[in-house]
Amino acid sequence: MIWAVWAPLLAPFLAVPAARRLAALLPPRAAALLLAASAAALGAFGAAALALLTVAALLHLPFVAALGHVRVALLPHDPAFAVPLGLAATAAALAVTADTARTLLRHARQLLRAGAEAAGRSSAGDLTVLPDDAADAYALPGRPGRVVVTAGMLRSLDADERAVLLAHERAHLAGRHHLLLLCAELAGCLHPALRALRAPLAFQLERWADEAAAATVGDRCLAARAVGRAALAASAAPSRHRPATALTATAGPV
Repeated sequence: MIWAVWAPLLAPFLAVPAARRLAALLPPRAAALLLAASAAALGAFGAAALALLTVAALLHLPFVAALGHVRVALLPHDPAFAVPLGLAATAAALAVTADTARTLLRHARQLLRAGAEAAGRSSAGDLTVLPDDAADAYALPGRPGRVVVTAGMLRSLDADERAVLLAHERAHLAGRHHLLLLCAELAGCLHPALRALRAPLAFQLERWADEAAAATVGDRCLAARAVGRAALAASAAPSRHRPATALTATAGPV
């Protein structure tokens, strides 16, 4: 029982640095999947450990034990130790649940706001153009997903570079990268050590989309130039309020 509870709570402090180092050695797609899977697994195990501690504490309460037909005297741990620890775990579990709910609600609101902003704008297929002079572009998840680009960004790139930018954002939509990023964010709600996985995951997702865009246009030099110019154009413009999981070619290093 002791190891079953403490190992999942302590493992992220060792597993997160190891996952980040291993991801740096892998191709982008494999690295992103490794980081997302690590976040999901470690977060789930940590949540289960908190649940075990909470149940152990509750079973030491006579009225709860009576409901479950459990004899308190037969429980393996001293109530003087198990109950305070379990109550602390219960408080942590409530805080984790509240933080997770807030994160989900925030993402839902951001997506709704971004979707409302894009609705009714000039569109061609999955492409939506915002009449904004500030350069920006991002993949907006939804049903259907859309590539949102401002008029300022389109003016900043030539035709070939625009093709790269659109291929990059479509790769985010096709790979459902927003779900992987949301997984890492929720894992960070479950265990603070897992928050360190979000930034490297976002970086690997951008690399993944870069590789997909380069494969689509068949020119790695063009792809690198287009992504760099898009990022520079966006960095010179006022920041926009896009959803936290709306990935963009303009967010990576230049």
